[in-house]
Amino acid sequence: MNPSHDHSYKLLFSEPEIIRDLLQGFVHEPWVGELDFSTLESVATSYVTDDLRHREDDVIWRVKSRHQWIYVYLLIEFQSTVDHYMAVRLMSYIGLLYQDLIKTRQTLPDRRLPPVFPVVLYNGDRRWRAPTELAELIATLPGGLARYRPTLRYLILDEGAYDLEALDPLPNLVAAIFRLEHHREPAAILEVISNLIEWLAAPEQTRLRRSFSVWINRVLHAPGEDRPTEPNDLREIKTMLAQRIPQWLQEARLQGEAQGEARGKPGGRLGGKPGAKPRAKPKRC
Repeated sequence: MNPSHDHSYKLLFSEPEIIRDLLQGFVHEPWVGELDFSTLESVATSYVTDDLRHREDDVIWRVKSRHQWIYVYLLIEFQSTVDHYMAVRLMSYIGLLYQDLIKTRQTLPDRRLPPVFPVVLYNGDRRWRAPTELAELIATLPGGLARYRPTLRYLILDEGAYDLEALDPLPNLVAAIFRLEHHREPAAILEVISNLIEWLAAPEQTRLRRSFSVWINRVLHAPGEDRPTEPNDLREIKTMLAQRIPQWLQEARLQGEAQGEARGKPGGRLGGKPGAKPRAKPKRC
């Protein structure tokens, strides 16, 4: 994964509209309907533990529900392997958040701590199979010890597990991100960008349009590739892609022919299952 892609991806989830669409479109729980999204605030994500380790890579927001703050802790996983102990990691991170809220006197008036909703956004190739409840990672406790077992549950949003056809009709910015990450057909990618141009037409959405433009460029270009000045507008990106579609299709056709020839040669460099149909996959130009 290109580190610049990591940064631009997290930049997207630093936009309130993205967090709103994530909660409304992908968290199907009653409490979401009680949130006042006009109160969404980004929270600084640098917590220092006693041994001076920093945690700066996560995205944390807070939003009011009936005059009470709720914290949304979004952990974005770019790693290709599934972390079996993610629930333990989240317990540590949320503990750091609570320590910071106590230190800065941001507890509730009755000295209780505000609720935290932990979300893991994962875009690896393998499907997520790690336990989403901390209790599943702890051995069965004898006698009365069970009541001391810590509890924590997180929501996993595994991008690759979503049906793209089900996401296509959704007027949702996070659904658009998932579609752009996983669509392989050039025409489908152009359709998503056309959707974004329509949805983000308002003058006050200039910054969000720019964030999407930066991220899409990172997705389409290979790490370290020497390329011309990046388009800084979604319409420019759409025009650029439309011009490159014939090239992509030609490359896909040639690749399919090469794979077909390689199957008939014992020494062929390219492999493939007999009868497999090559997909027209746009080059990460």
